[in-house]
Amino acid sequence: MDQTDLTGLLTVLENAGALKDTLRSGRTAQGRPESAAEHSWRLCLIAMVLAPAHPELDLARVLRLCVVHDLGEAISGDVPATEQHNDPERKSRERRDFMTLVQPAPAAIRGALLALYDEYDNAATAEARFVKAVDKLETLIQHAQGPDDITIDFAFNLTYGKQATDRFPIVAALRSLVDVKTRARMPSDSKGDGIGALP
Repeated sequence: MDQTDLTGLLTVLENAGALKDTLRSGRTAQGRPESAAEHSWRLCLIAMVLAPAHPELDLARVLRLCVVHDLGEAISGDVPATEQHNDPERKSRERRDFMTLVQPAPAAIRGALLALYDEYDNAATAEARFVKAVDKLETLIQHAQGPDDITIDFAFNLTYGKQATDRFPIVAALRSLVDVKTRARMPSDSKGDGIGALP
């Protein structure tokens, strides 16, 4: 890499740091808003410990997908799952934001990052589908362990991403434990099955 390539790469890495300040709707167990970077970190951890249960998956590829999946949010922020159906431009905006973020990188790196992003976004491989499943799982875990004073639609969480998480037995098994915790957080008059929530 020459100096121009290195400078461009440094710009991408610096700009990606905005994920540390990109807040999500979930809160940590102590009540602080979580960042997109924190979500991505635990997503990587979950993927790393669960992927060996599915030896057909390429773990290195899984982790690469985990790292890039939310990079576009460094520019326009996160859209909570409960609001995504009200934002038809979200997917195209996030891809544009991703392309803007990686634009300064050398062409080969930029192309590789964009290929990973598209693979994830389109659920084009088993690895991408696995990352989508654990992405949902991480969100559900965070909501279930958040503070009591936060407004979370726990009924929505009971069906959120279920189609994705059910594809992988280890993810589905862990999700069933999280669902128990989710139901325990619900008001007693609303402990149904979350009918009406989005996949």
